[in-house]
Amino acid sequence: MADVDGQGPGSQQAASSNADSTEDYDYKRLHNFPLVKYSDMNEELRMEAMELCVTACEKHATNNELAAKMIKETMDKKFGGPWHAIVGEGYSFEITYNLKNLLYMFFAGSMAICIWKCT
Repeated sequence: MADVDGQGPGSQQAASSNADSTEDYDYKRLHNFPLVKYSDMNEELRMEAMELCVTACEKHATNNELAAKMIKETMDKKFGGPWHAIVGEGYSFEITYNLKNLLYMFFAGSMAICIWKCT
């Protein structure tokens, strides 16, 4: 028996998955700005670190390890080491750090970035 509207059951599933990907895209598009959850850095350092984090996450959108490595190496060169960076989703942390050297932010929805300096 043929469908009256010419669409089989497979077309409904394709439309559903297309709607899911559109919602995911809209969510990431709406949250494509840096959201600082906590920072005790001075304004100048925080702005440079945020720009670096956004650049690294956009450049290495599919590889969090490379984004973290880029952030760490750049912060070490610009502000002296040792800096540490974590980039990813769904993690928790407890760290010891030098005061005025911590940034915890979100980018592109659920991508969390934590950078800090400790000696």
